[in-house]
Amino acid sequence: MAVPPAGVLAGIADLLHDLPADRGGALWRLSDEGRQLDANIIRMLPAARVAGHVEPDLDVLLCVLSGSGRLETDTGGRQELAAGCVAWLPRGVRRALFADEDGLVYVTVHCRRPGLAIRSAAVAQGGEAACLLNRICPGCDLPAEEIGARYCSRCGSRLPS
Repeated sequence: MAVPPAGVLAGIADLLHDLPADRGGALWRLSDEGRQLDANIIRMLPAARVAGHVEPDLDVLLCVLSGSGRLETDTGGRQELAAGCVAWLPRGVRRALFADEDGLVYVTVHCRRPGLAIRSAAVAQGGEAACLLNRICPGCDLPAEEIGARYCSRCGSRLPS
């Protein structure tokens, strides 16, 4: 497997330039093949929130790039976030994010999730097992909490159709 080239992948000023004021969600994601990490740059609009949730499998590193807000966890309580803050979100810890009136732009980094494996599944009479790929958020790589949701309740990204 070829090693991807090292170097600058994105510029925050370029990502935010000419971005509509009402556009939140994933602005960028690490997508090179062969990577061991997943990374996303997320923009939360003013007063937006990522509902409390638990990531059961992965530790997440969060670094605030611009704006301000707060992080609430069941182990660390309420903590203020501002540009330059770095937070560690251990797996299994309930967390929620809240953006202040200036919004919040942050990067998350975690181990790459293993790809969805194709396993033998019980085939329903008259068809195949249901595909749930339309419930996987492109912004945070987690399944949507609500069946039929059009947007991720955690990061605000539009879910695949």
